[in-house]
Amino acid sequence: MDSELLPVHHMVQEAIETLSSSRDASQISRALRTVKSFLGKTENPASVKEQDEFIGRHFTTFLQCLMNSLSPDWLEQFQSDEEKELWASFFLEGPADQSFMVLLEAIISIRSSFCLNKLVDILEQFLRRDRLSALMWEVCKRQTQIGSPVLQEATLGRIVCLPDHLANKLQGENRPIFFPQNYFPLLGVALVQVMERIFDSLRDGLDCSISFVSQVLGKGCAHGRKREILSVLVPHLADRTQSDCIWQRMSWRLVESVPDRWMEAVVCGFVQLAGGSAALVRLLGNLVLKSKKAQFVMTQKLLFFQYNYPTAVLQTLLGYLALESMRRPLLIKVFKELLEVWGSSSAMKHSTVEQRLYISKAILICLSHLKEEEIISNRQELLTSFMEGMKCHLDSNSPRIRLMGMVVAECLSEKITPEGPALKFQYEEDDEIKELKSLVTEKPDETTVSDAPSIKNGISAAGPREVPKPSMKEVPAASKEVAQGTDSELDSDDELLPYDMSHDKELKKTKAPTYLRDCLEILTGPEDADKYEAAMTVLETLIRKNAAAVQEMGVELAKVLLHLEVKSYIEGFVGLRQSAMAAIVVIHPIPVAQYLTSEFYSLNYSLRQRMDILDVLAMAAQELSQPVSPDSKQPPPRDGSQIQFSGSSSSDWQKVVDERIKNKTRRFAKGRSQAEPRCAPNRFGPVAGHFFFPLLQNFDRPLSTFDLLGDDHLVLGRLAHTLAILMYFAVNTVVAAAMGKALLEFIWVLRFHTDTYVRQGLLSCVSSLVLSLPPEHLLEDMAEELLEIRFWLADVAEKDPDGESRRLAVQNLLLVENLKKRLESSPP
Repeated sequence: MDSELLPVHHMVQEAIETLSSSRDASQISRALRTVKSFLGKTENPASVKEQDEFIGRHFTTFLQCLMNSLSPDWLEQFQSDEEKELWASFFLEGPADQSFMVLLEAIISIRSSFCLNKLVDILEQFLRRDRLSALMWEVCKRQTQIGSPVLQEATLGRIVCLPDHLANKLQGENRPIFFPQNYFPLLGVALVQVMERIFDSLRDGLDCSISFVSQVLGKGCAHGRKREILSVLVPHLADRTQSDCIWQRMSWRLVESVPDRWMEAVVCGFVQLAGGSAALVRLLGNLVLKSKKAQFVMTQKLLFFQYNYPTAVLQTLLGYLALESMRRPLLIKVFKELLEVWGSSSAMKHSTVEQRLYISKAILICLSHLKEEEIISNRQELLTSFMEGMKCHLDSNSPRIRLMGMVVAECLSEKITPEGPALKFQYEEDDEIKELKSLVTEKPDETTVSDAPSIKNGISAAGPREVPKPSMKEVPAASKEVAQGTDSELDSDDELLPYDMSHDKELKKTKAPTYLRDCLEILTGPEDADKYEAAMTVLETLIRKNAAAVQEMGVELAKVLLHLEVKSYIEGFVGLRQSAMAAIVVIHPIPVAQYLTSEFYSLNYSLRQRMDILDVLAMAAQELSQPVSPDSKQPPPRDGSQIQFSGSSSSDWQKVVDERIKNKTRRFAKGRSQAEPRCAPNRFGPVAGHFFFPLLQNFDRPLSTFDLLGDDHLVLGRLAHTLAILMYFAVNTVVAAAMGKALLEFIWVLRFHTDTYVRQGLLSCVSSLVLSLPPEHLLEDMAEELLEIRFWLADVAEKDPDGESRRLAVQNLLLVENLKKRLESSPP
């Protein structure tokens, strides 16, 4: 050892012996002040060489001695607060990295309650005095030299995992500053502070490494706390990089130095919080070209493996790729891949509606950034994907997906083939469609801080001015002259009140028919718009008033209505036709149901007609199952509880099932909560078999124009939902057991169908089966089938790509479990 440094060693050893053995407060204070001079914090500090020797060789040992001598009676020897703070100052003013590591190691291993509380107090002060930034700054300075990677890795782990260590140690007595939601924003502030020091160092021409800051940032973000850290760091960087190129290079280097295993969390956080594509360019530079991991995250992970990010994040990400010529090839590559996924029927079957919407938004945002020459050079490839995607979306069972497909197809057609005729579809625009269309128009990026309006500069920061309302007192003289001209006599009309015409009815040119036979002649005769409208408007009413005539001509009238072409000039024509056919089935159920079910599998019918048959049977089954008073000849009035079958969604059917589940749930209340339901026989029971079994007979037999197990899965899905409805309304009937057995076989054959709508229909069948059959019958006669269905339901609940299917599967599993519990709890 250098002879010049021997006094340092001897003085530290003497101080350690004094602290270990002495109980004299004045002697201990002198020893502490002597050692404090080696930190350079006294009036007569030691030389720089002595300070380096103490910090490099003796500081950690001295801190451990301080902690070992810590006890209640030892601290009570200090008579003033200044002497007590002298002890703590070694941890709060000495080298932050060594102090932090020694403190945390001692807290993790110590058991004494007094010592533990004292050390936790010191650690809390350490954090509150911004010593974390000092710690990282010391490591950053040391990285320019040869250092210990093991020690650096240990320091990194302790910094990021500090909340975990303190929570495990203190448990219920943990302090708020160590909670993750409080600690990690504090860590973000420390990152900002150390970057400010790095900036000052670089500006002064001194070497400094930023890699340790990158490691802390990466590990903290990967630890699941990217929002807490980056919500502090990113706004500061976005502000500082606006006008300073050194800060831009620092920000680029900060993210580039993040290890690959943590790169995803950091990049995702920056994209989310950047606030716009221009800001993201300043923050990341050409990171997507320099880092393969970052490129994978930005061009694959955020676009194809995620779909929960808001539209603004997609605009920021794709705008970043478009804002620089070197990155634009990646934008074109991403656009082609998005179109390929958009046009893939396999991808559509295994993705949710939300994923399809996310992909559609990304395509339209890319489209807004592409230049004409880029589209022309790739036109043939884009056209191929465009045509495949349009067909795939228009063939979908989901109205929402079809609408998305129409909008994207219109926008693609306008950009890819601007010289050809514009592609236009007819649909009603909702908020989602309007948002999609707005994405095609490229919007200017966010306003920078320097360009933002400022009150200090005399520019009003208020919102847009309101348009002043016109006032008669402010009319110019020229306007008054005109007003007093030839039209002045009309001024008196302003005082006349308008008539209330809200209840007026339009006069019909044609008198409505009075008899069913007249309606039949009108519908089968030469087409007359006025007569057709008059006949369809009153048809359902006439059917319900003339049951005898329906018994005579019901099948003939149902045949005419089934083959009647859609009359677009009649408002609500489809609903009028279905309601009339359902009324016929209700009054004359067996012959008309036999006719409709036999025609369902016949040749030369359109898919629309076949789905009309299913809707009519379901509507009639619902009405027949409702109770009717014995003295009432009129059918029950239609109200909001009626299921709407005209759409392809099963949401209304699910509402009815959910209501049945709610009614079957036991609740405790005082008194009678609602009126007793009317008791009446289920009129659907005697005829249910004529509705149900013919629909199951030929579903697996393909026809030349109709194949349920092939391309016509929309009708197959509607068939499954209709069978579920028929089973549901056959509750407590004799034929329900046979219907349940047949329905189980139907479910089992199709349970692995690839179409989402079909699977939802099968899950609805399971719900209606469990709700409609007695528990004893299900668990005794169908126990084996029910067990297999449970395994299938569990698989769907865990693995199905569609969220609604998973929800239905979980609901069915709960129904089956409740069924078992009810049966086990019931008395023998």
